[in-house]
Amino acid sequence: MLNINGTILDNSEASIQPFNRGLHYGDALFETIKVSGGKIFFWEDHYFRLMSAMRILRMEIPMSFTPEYLEAEIMKTLEGYNDSSSAYRVKLMVWRGWGGKYTPESKEVEYAIFTEKLQQPFYLFEDGPYEVELFKDHYVTSGLLSTLKSNNRAINVVGSIFAAENDYHNCLLLNEKKQVVEALNGNLFLVNGYKIKTPPLADGCLNGILRKQLIQIIRQLPDYVLEETSVSPFELQKADEMFVTNTIMGIRSVTKYRKKDYANDVAKELIAKLNVKARLG
Repeated sequence: MLNINGTILDNSEASIQPFNRGLHYGDALFETIKVSGGKIFFWEDHYFRLMSAMRILRMEIPMSFTPEYLEAEIMKTLEGYNDSSSAYRVKLMVWRGWGGKYTPESKEVEYAIFTEKLQQPFYLFEDGPYEVELFKDHYVTSGLLSTLKSNNRAINVVGSIFAAENDYHNCLLLNEKKQVVEALNGNLFLVNGYKIKTPPLADGCLNGILRKQLIQIIRQLPDYVLEETSVSPFELQKADEMFVTNTIMGIRSVTKYRKKDYANDVAKELIAKLNVKARLG
């Protein structure tokens, strides 16, 4: 099902105007959200991240864009499935109105809500092979804009093609300072003994919702110390564990990087706690 500015459509009936700043200029933001059993996981965090990103891109936030309104629009879209107990991937996208320059028309914000059914209602641990490699053809620019969930994803697309062509499950992205920033589809965490490290937002990694949730969880655990510090490529093979996080899959352990094989004990512990937090909100 699809919701375009409040109108619910079947995917086969949907169309979006070709004069669209998101399409022409990449002037769009989106949130990828998981809904399970009629509950939106971490909705407050998604909402405030979207509002913050809209302010950074100087979009005029409509007065109607309250948390209650957008949540109701998401749930209204999912009603078309007639199955409130299932799990769904929801993509909420916003873009400025048409206009090559900044005009009154381009101040207007439009939105669409895309939905897709998921197989699993909660986060499951997958322990199959998952090999990664560095993607060094292009770099993420460190800074605030790289932390936003915009539709400027060229490096992720090209990196995914590189991974597929070379039989990797994922790739790790570098910034212009040659620091490891994130994976193609999520944030990165390294475990070394009792220390768990993740790249800081200042290095250009996505301001991920699951990243935020896991940081909160880890900081409450007495057995671990969380560090938000830059990650050198040389550190990757010294880590005991490495895992990738995003809103849909939760936590995915990396099993191999070059000649290094990784454990997954901490990731298993964290995914159990993440499910509890998702259920309780």
